[in-house]
Amino acid sequence: MARSLTLVPVIATPPSSLFTFNRLHHLPSPYSPSGVLRATAKRFTFVTKSKSVTTMAAVQEYPGNLKRQVEKLFDASLRSTVPDETGVETEVTASLPGKPGDYQCNNAMGLWSIIKGKGTQFKGPPAVGQALLKNLPASEMVESCSVAGPGFVNVILSSKWMAKSIETMLIDGIDTWAPSLPVKRAVVDFSSPNIAKEMHVGHLRSTIIGDTLARMLEYSKVEVLRRNHVGDWGTQFGMLIEYLFEKFPDTESVTETAIGDLQSFYKESKSKFDADPEFKEKAQKAVVRLQGGDAIYRKAWTKICDISRAEFAKVYQRLRVELEEKGESFYNPYIAKVIEELNSKGLIEESEGARVIFLEGFNIPLMVVKSDGGFNYASTDLTALWYRLNEEKAEWIVYVTDVGQQQHFSMFFKAARKAGWLPESDKAYPRVDHVGFGLVKEEDGKRFRTRSSEVVRLVDLLDEAKTRSKTALLERGKDKEWTPEELDQTAEAVGYGAVKYADLKNNRSTSYTFNFDQMLSDKGNTAVYLLYAHARICSIIRKSGKVIDELKKTGKLALDHPEERALGLHLLRFAETVEAACANLLPHALCEYLYELSERYTSFYSVHQVIGSAEEASRLLLCEATAIVMRKCFHLLGITPVYKI
Repeated sequence: MARSLTLVPVIATPPSSLFTFNRLHHLPSPYSPSGVLRATAKRFTFVTKSKSVTTMAAVQEYPGNLKRQVEKLFDASLRSTVPDETGVETEVTASLPGKPGDYQCNNAMGLWSIIKGKGTQFKGPPAVGQALLKNLPASEMVESCSVAGPGFVNVILSSKWMAKSIETMLIDGIDTWAPSLPVKRAVVDFSSPNIAKEMHVGHLRSTIIGDTLARMLEYSKVEVLRRNHVGDWGTQFGMLIEYLFEKFPDTESVTETAIGDLQSFYKESKSKFDADPEFKEKAQKAVVRLQGGDAIYRKAWTKICDISRAEFAKVYQRLRVELEEKGESFYNPYIAKVIEELNSKGLIEESEGARVIFLEGFNIPLMVVKSDGGFNYASTDLTALWYRLNEEKAEWIVYVTDVGQQQHFSMFFKAARKAGWLPESDKAYPRVDHVGFGLVKEEDGKRFRTRSSEVVRLVDLLDEAKTRSKTALLERGKDKEWTPEELDQTAEAVGYGAVKYADLKNNRSTSYTFNFDQMLSDKGNTAVYLLYAHARICSIIRKSGKVIDELKKTGKLALDHPEERALGLHLLRFAETVEAACANLLPHALCEYLYELSERYTSFYSVHQVIGSAEEASRLLLCEATAIVMRKCFHLLGITPVYKI
């Protein structure tokens, strides 16, 4: 189990291993000579007039975030309509499909409830809505506005302005659409396997959900400290070290190959520990010697950790996940100091020999020192939080574990608030969040396991996904069209991408059923369907024979038809989608956006000819914009795009 409950002794040397692999950044366009997107970060402003005063609609702060730009306009309108009500926040939402307008301001009813008893000139919410419309600054981004029902202000955006905004992105690059978040540095604590145990399917969700959250935050200009809080310390290392000594008296020669299957090695040592009293006594003494800093035992511990890390690295490399290890042992030198600080604030009390913190709303206290004087999971996590706040200066700390650990996180977060480390509001910064996720299940609803009831090794699962993907490509005769390298790379991209997307498209708090046939299907909301949709767009651009980078400079984009406009509007909603997914820590929102983008493109392409049409240049630019946004979505989800089908 990731981040398992283990006893932690006082003394340890903090190792810090950095797993670094090539991150999948924006890939060069396969149909472009250079594939380089210029990053001039050009910003645009709109001069607007309200009454007789010329004002600047401050949308330049959010060049790619459509919703934020509309909010800025209504913010100016609110200040003009009710200048004395300075605490009112603008309420703008994207209009639902089939409803009038592209965006809707919903302030009228709430505003009326505030001002109706203050001798206002308005007669009800509709009148407030009319005033908001009247005071809305003029802007070339707005085509028209109307008031509906109890004061809802519907906004229709200018198709010409929308087209111009997409053209600007094509020149300046998709990074100019990155949202801006109110934090500069965040910690994302994810994956967190235990040393000497192989990564299994249970680690899949934490690893890929955490990676996606980190990618979205990084795209939003946040410095992310990707932390792998591995279980690298505890009483189990006594039995592992003694078993290592028994099997390999010359520990200097021990290699990963010699130990073989780490999971089997762990089980064998555990069986001997349970069955052999003499071995058990040796193992318990080994813990004391390890805690005391004995060089021989410390070297054996390091050897076991290094072998485990090498196994973890293989999985991270396949998943293209980057992590920096700061495991349980790293924080040991700081625990005593943190416990003393909590004690000096009067938080710690004695209870049945243990030292605990009593918290309102919980039936049990939070134990921070066991009755035998040993530290535990809570003491390590509190210390890690202290370190991240005080040493790493993190403003937002996100923990990605299964929902079963919710109470633990709720308790130690509350203890941190009681200590004054965190603000009372859970939305204020510095902020902590537990990103809980459900189980991976089989068709019968039980935990996903092998036939022998063992947990499924993550490396085996990834191998199976790639193998099945390759088989499907061979059945389609791709081995006759592609080089062996292209075949292997595509099988890997599709196979691994299918596993990731099948997980990420679900609301993380729910469990989901693992099914290879469904996730590798090329129909419906799957990675395979989306990757192939992207490849088809790339194929259309290649077949046109146009140099797309030149077309970006000379061509003009138009959104004259309903399907073109609907696609363009969805493209422009990319930034607000990423911002919402970050704020709510819900990666599935980005998956929903990506799938809908593919559907909008299909609706456009099914009725409008691209190559050979009078609007060829414009539509090729719309195809290119769609492909660019799809690739950025793939990158944020940790999925490698494919360019051939």
